[in-house]
Amino acid sequence: GGVPPAADLVLGATAGCLACFLTNPLEVVKTRLQLQGELQAPGTYPRPYRGVLRAAVAVCRADGLWGLQKGLAAGLLYQGLMNGVRFFCYSLAEDAGWSGYPGGTVAAGAVAGAVGAIVGSPAYLVKTHLQAQTLSAVVVGHQHNHESISGAFKSIYQQHGVVGLWRGVTGAVPRVTVGSAVQLSTFASAKDWVCERQWFRKGSWAAVLAGGMVSSVAVAVAMTPFDVISTRLYNQPVHADGTGKLYRGFLDCIQQISNKEGLLGLYKGIGAVYFRLGPHTVLSLFFWDKLRNM
Repeated sequence: GGVPPAADLVLGATAGCLACFLTNPLEVVKTRLQLQGELQAPGTYPRPYRGVLRAAVAVCRADGLWGLQKGLAAGLLYQGLMNGVRFFCYSLAEDAGWSGYPGGTVAAGAVAGAVGAIVGSPAYLVKTHLQAQTLSAVVVGHQHNHESISGAFKSIYQQHGVVGLWRGVTGAVPRVTVGSAVQLSTFASAKDWVCERQWFRKGSWAAVLAGGMVSSVAVAVAMTPFDVISTRLYNQPVHADGTGKLYRGFLDCIQQISNKEGLLGLYKGIGAVYFRLGPHTVLSLFFWDKLRNM
């Protein structure tokens, strides 16, 4: 502790944004992999994207190098809002003494994550739409055809009002709650464990890095299914009344994916999730740690 929650808000947001620049290409790849073969049986559809590296190459071929930074502005907005709020709430919970109770850290992480997800949801919605947009040759998922980030917010608001901007939030809350709780609970213990083994000096960035990589495995396994559901709910086409054309909601989405795409359908893009999480977790926490100690 020792850092006021308001400062944590700014530091958390800054750390998330710095990490976002470096990991956004993986977000683009992840979005495409997760929309590929939507509600189709495995092996019955063309796969323009195969694995993280080849998917990145396919994105570059279709949209140029800059295609890998699609949705960056929306991603930065999301990271700023989500992490700012998340670290702020987590800090408040720590000051209130939550971490003194068994499971308190996990609960604090979960609540902080959920609040952050709700606040950042509209930005994530637009980010997903923009990252899914591409040339017809390599299209996966519904194409919303927005011109820009502001155009996207405007057209969603005009068609479906404020409620439309929070569409898909039911997938976002479990996604971030699970991710946040697993990350914050395993990160601290992974970092301490690494230090107890005396592999690294306590408080050294190598310990932070090792802790981050260990905890990311847990987070990727726990979070990928929620991540897939989130991407699908955000990207699905909607009727005029704002209801989804493909999924009625969170549970319907899980059911349809596992019925039509098999259980592995819920793990689409896990490679990209881990490769993004690893560096993203480490970079956010590393920047956050360093900014706090300044």
